[in-house]
Amino acid sequence: MGTYSHLLVGLDLSSESEPVLQKAIALAKAMNADISVVHTIEPLTFTYGADMPIDLSETQQIMEEQARIRLDKVIDEHQITPKAAVIAVGNTAHELHRIADEHNVDLIVVGSHGRHGLALLLGSTANGVLHGANTDVLAVKV
Repeated sequence: MGTYSHLLVGLDLSSESEPVLQKAIALAKAMNADISVVHTIEPLTFTYGADMPIDLSETQQIMEEQARIRLDKVIDEHQITPKAAVIAVGNTAHELHRIADEHNVDLIVVGSHGRHGLALLLGSTANGVLHGANTDVLAVKV
């Protein structure tokens, strides 16, 4: 494994994010690399927009504000100073690819549940990140 200068960590902000972030922090320290963090929110219109004839923009904004608060709390708890801390709205894999390209990231770190059987066939976020990234991807088993 070569050295990396900028790691992008995809966090879902659940308790399962903890080992992913800890692994990324340890790697960044060992390689004297920058670290950036991102949390992605799926747009409500993807899920409910076609079925509900109401404006969901205010609810989406509240979700983004709450995610920012939670992400800032995680950053403070781990005493890190990320190069970037992003709340993205969209498909997680696509947003991680986009942000990695925009910020010249050379390693994307995500969590993986190590699914098997039908869940594996249907795909996962980690799999989506892996099969479209222009850089290395580290999937941390959670």
